[in-house]
Amino acid sequence: MADYRGGILRDRLSEFGLTRRFALTSRILAVNILPLLLLGGGIFYIDNYRKQLLSERYKLARIEAQITAEALAGASRERQEALLIQIGKEQKMRLRMYDAEGNEWADSFELDGPAFVFGDPDADGWGDNFARLLDSIVDAVVNAEPIPPYLEPESERADAFPVLARAREEGVTQIELAQAPDRTPVITAAAPVGLQGSTLLTTRNAIDITESVRSARQTLLIGVVLALMISIFLSLYLARTIVTPLQLLARAAFRVRAGREREVEVPRLPDRNDEIGLLARAISDMTHTLRQRIDSTEHFAADVAHEIKNPLASLRSAIESLVRVEDPELRGKLTDIAAHDVRRIDRLVTEISDASRIDAEMTRTAFEEVDLADLLINIIGTRESRAENEGRTIAFERPMLRAVVAGVPVRLERVIENLLDNAVSFSPPDGVVTVTIDHPDECVRLTVCDEGPGVAQDAREKVFQRFHSDRPESEDFGNHSGLGLAIARTIAEAHDGSLTVHSRADQRSGACFELHLPDAMSTAA
Repeated sequence: MADYRGGILRDRLSEFGLTRRFALTSRILAVNILPLLLLGGGIFYIDNYRKQLLSERYKLARIEAQITAEALAGASRERQEALLIQIGKEQKMRLRMYDAEGNEWADSFELDGPAFVFGDPDADGWGDNFARLLDSIVDAVVNAEPIPPYLEPESERADAFPVLARAREEGVTQIELAQAPDRTPVITAAAPVGLQGSTLLTTRNAIDITESVRSARQTLLIGVVLALMISIFLSLYLARTIVTPLQLLARAAFRVRAGREREVEVPRLPDRNDEIGLLARAISDMTHTLRQRIDSTEHFAADVAHEIKNPLASLRSAIESLVRVEDPELRGKLTDIAAHDVRRIDRLVTEISDASRIDAEMTRTAFEEVDLADLLINIIGTRESRAENEGRTIAFERPMLRAVVAGVPVRLERVIENLLDNAVSFSPPDGVVTVTIDHPDECVRLTVCDEGPGVAQDAREKVFQRFHSDRPESEDFGNHSGLGLAIARTIAEAHDGSLTVHSRADQRSGACFELHLPDAMSTAA
């Protein structure tokens, strides 16, 4: 059974998107991570930064080659070799000189030793290998133009270098870019030297460009990774603070809906003072109210069946007896009993119908301003004209202040009628029913006091229960349904008011029913 319920719960949760692919947690993560991923895309656009550095370095290489060529032109061979050594050492370049026939006659590396050495990928650590891998990935993503590898020709003649051959042929400085084994740029420049046909070849391993680009890329990558980790952590924390309580509420709501667990505890989340806490408490209160309404409906249905069953049984007995009884006098009594039971059933059905539709009717009806004093005077006049007070006197004196409330006149009239009916039925034949209206605590209070036996302390809530009937001995049985005071309290509460009963303030015998309703003026304010 537990597995069956769990399966139903999972299905229901899936219907509402709580276990779908794009659940709330995934959306929170996506919203917070997507900007960081876009920022991380800047790693690829650092390639523009690399291109700008290379462009500036091209210009510098051209200028260096031309200036060096001018410095070498006209100098003696000894001076030229000294310049080659000096410039190569200071600028960390390799400089080679070729005569008019294209033969190499000077090399700064051979004259004074190498000024730089290409990195060996096989000897590098994992950091350099990862950097080269990232370089390859970026080049593939941005579709960078392939850079040919730098290869040192086996021949030492000028025509072995394409850039040198072009410079000798065109008579202007030429630039060429290649790639060292460790993916660092190698910039080669060739420039004519003087008018004798000599040429200069400079080679620079621009490792600083690669280091600068990799450093910028690494800094951005580290920043993005750290921000991504923090964002994921905060997103999961945020998702947990939002999704977890929502899932708890959803599970509780589904259990309430299933109806198999009688007392489902909907979490109220008292520690949450945000919107989710308000939602949890609202759902908990709603569930409690719903459960009360269901219980009330169930009890009401059971009470209705019980109350109608008694007059039906009496009616059935009277009708069955009529068939067998021939005595006219006894048949008349049985007929009277049947008629009384029919009236009683009719009264019960009418009262039950009113009681069952009051709640729904009150939620749909627009309130209007009602002067309780005017309403009460009209009700008293109507009752006296119809002799409904049965010899009792209803004493009422209009208050000095207006007693205006917001409500439904017909329903408020029903409350007052029920209170007067109750007071009249419990008062002695020559008794006085006192009605007063005053204004305590920004509300209107209507009090109906009789001179009857009063209501015991332990029965002051029972009198408002449906079908509770504790009638005077002198009253004929079945003339009241036991719903009058219950209906009156229901209407009062639907008007945001209350209806209570207590003893008389003057210590005399009797009961006082107090109807409290919000003052229309203070409610409007």
